[in-house]
Amino acid sequence: MKKKLVFVLVPLALILLLSACAPASRQVPAVERVVVTEAPMAAGGGAPAGESAVAPAYDSAAPTDRLVIMNADLNIVVPDPRAKVQAIVALASRMGGFVVEMNVYQVRASSGRQVPEGFVRIRVPAADLERALTEIKADAVEVRNETRSGQDVTQQYTDLQSQLRHLQAAEAELMEIMEEAADTQDVLDVFNQLEYYRAQIESVRGQMQYYEQSVAYSLISVTVVAEETIQPIQIGPWTPKGALNKAIQDLVRFLQHFVDFVIRFFLFILPVMILIFGPPALFVWGIVALVRRGRRKKAPPASS
Repeated sequence: MKKKLVFVLVPLALILLLSACAPASRQVPAVERVVVTEAPMAAGGGAPAGESAVAPAYDSAAPTDRLVIMNADLNIVVPDPRAKVQAIVALASRMGGFVVEMNVYQVRASSGRQVPEGFVRIRVPAADLERALTEIKADAVEVRNETRSGQDVTQQYTDLQSQLRHLQAAEAELMEIMEEAADTQDVLDVFNQLEYYRAQIESVRGQMQYYEQSVAYSLISVTVVAEETIQPIQIGPWTPKGALNKAIQDLVRFLQHFVDFVIRFFLFILPVMILIFGPPALFVWGIVALVRRGRRKKAPPASS
C-alpha cells in the first residue's frame, strides 16, 4: 500500500511543482536587441542622456576604427637612379610589400649626355610607411618634393558591408524558394535571379577587398632623378687663340668637304645624270628639230 501511495504522490508533487513554475516563466519579458551607433554622453560621464541604465547591445559588424588610406609621393635626386630603383624594389620585398609599377628610362642631361631616370611605385604595410620613407630618403642628394595624403573610406566600407548583408539575405531566400519550386520554368527564373545576386555579391566583395588592401598597404610613388640632370651648365674660359684655332679648323673642314663634293660630282653624279637623262633629252631634241624643219618647208616664200 505504501508503495502504491509513493507512486501516486510523487507524480502529483511533480505536477504541482511544474504548474507553480509555469506562470513565472511566462512572465519573463523578451529582451530586444538594440543597435546603437553613437549617442551623446550625459553629464558626469554616466549613461547616455535619454537612455536607461541598461547598456544596449552593439552591432559587432560595424567597424570601430577609422579606415584611412595613407599614400606618399616622393621626388628625389640620387647619383645612380638605376641602382636606387633596385634598392626601393628590394625594400618593398624586405618589408613584406610588393611592386606595383617600375620604369627606368633615359633623359638628356645639361651636359648633353644620356643619363637614366626612374619611376617606381610600391606598396608596404601601413605600419611601416614612416620607416620606408626614411630609408628611401636616407641616401638621396636632394628631396625635391614629398607629398602625403590620407583618404577616409570608413563610410564607403560600411555601406559595402550593409549591401553585402542584404545581398546575402536575398540569396538565402532565393535558395529556399528554389528548393521548394516544382515547375521547371520557376526553377530557371530563380536560378537567373541567383546568378545576378551572386555577381553583385562578388562585385561588393571585390570593392571591400580593394579598400582592405589599400588600408593595410600604403602606396609610395617615387620619381628618381639623376644628379647630373640638375647640375648647372659650366662654361669654360674664352681666349682669342682658341676661337682662332676653331675658325681655322672649321675652314679646313669646309674646304675638305667642298673638294670632296666637286670630285664626287664630276666623277660620279654627272656621269650618272648623263646616262639617265641624256637619251631622253636627245630624243626630245630630235623631235623638236623635225617639227621646226617641217614648218619651214610648208611656209610660202616671201613675195618680192
